[in-house]
Amino acid sequence: MPSAATLRTRLPFWLTIAVCVLALAASAVLLVDYLRHAPVFCDGGGGCGSVRKSALAYPVAGIPLPVFGMGGLLAVALASLVPGRRARIVQAALATGGAIIALGLIGWQLANRTICPYCVTVDAAMVVIAGLSVLRALRRWDPPLGRVETALAVGTMVLGVAAPIALGFALKPKPVPDGIPDVIAHELAKTPRGRVLVVDFVDFECPFCRMTHKELAPLLAANASKVHVVRKNVPLRMHPHALDAAKAACCAEELGKGDAMADALVAAPVEELTPKGCEGIAAAQGIDLDRFRACVTAPETEARVKMDQETFRAARGHGLPTIWIGTQKLEGAQDAASLKEALDAAIREL
Repeated sequence: MPSAATLRTRLPFWLTIAVCVLALAASAVLLVDYLRHAPVFCDGGGGCGSVRKSALAYPVAGIPLPVFGMGGLLAVALASLVPGRRARIVQAALATGGAIIALGLIGWQLANRTICPYCVTVDAAMVVIAGLSVLRALRRWDPPLGRVETALAVGTMVLGVAAPIALGFALKPKPVPDGIPDVIAHELAKTPRGRVLVVDFVDFECPFCRMTHKELAPLLAANASKVHVVRKNVPLRMHPHALDAAKAACCAEELGKGDAMADALVAAPVEELTPKGCEGIAAAQGIDLDRFRACVTAPETEARVKMDQETFRAARGHGLPTIWIGTQKLEGAQDAASLKEALDAAIREL
């Protein structure tokens, strides 16, 4: 039976290896989704997709961020296998540096209100590993490992990387049928598994859009766990308040109240879709007005609306409302029965 002293050094070592393997597996999952043309593991339309689209995704020479994470984790794990003062210092230094970067990445996600669960797993693990590594350096722990235990540690790390990569490249993203516009195909590829994509091109002053939204909203609410809704704003020049409403909808979505604001904009009288009226509607949804005003006047918001309009043209849109439910395009005013039929058919195909 191992002595108490041996257990005191082995337990922190194996805990370090276990956390490293968890982080390596999460990094490998991220790497697969960076390398595939469409995400396999991550929610492409959520936090994972937001991080992949950011400047952080390829920080140096076009190399994906997960590669750097995996390299750092492997360096720390291998240093933990080596006895001696120098190895302990190297491990502590590498892990501490990694933890500082990890905390910065977590902070960036919180500041941008987007959370990638796999990224957070890697970053939180690195912070834990840093604590264990510093503790090893302070306590001068050198686990008395034999060849079998060393081989087991290395083999576990290799498996933690290889298994997710092998699985990720074995799985196939959901295929996109021929004839679907590229912009819709892109949204389909980003849609989480087990959900139906609903792309709603809308002008909040358009009477037919407002009518259709009132029929669609209850269906989406009843199937909330089975749908992934993407709202695109297409304010028409003939509607004087449409652009103000579109900006308000974009900012409400940015501030986490997109669906509630869309429902409120549709329910409000058209004459209230002015900048002041939209502020009142936003306040009624519990939106912070200082942040809302700053967002509405930001040039990025108007650029977002213009991008939505370009997407509408690229999707071969001709009139409003236009709604894609899965791979089916519905153009013009729709009644509840037509919308339900299309949604039910898409859900059956999941």
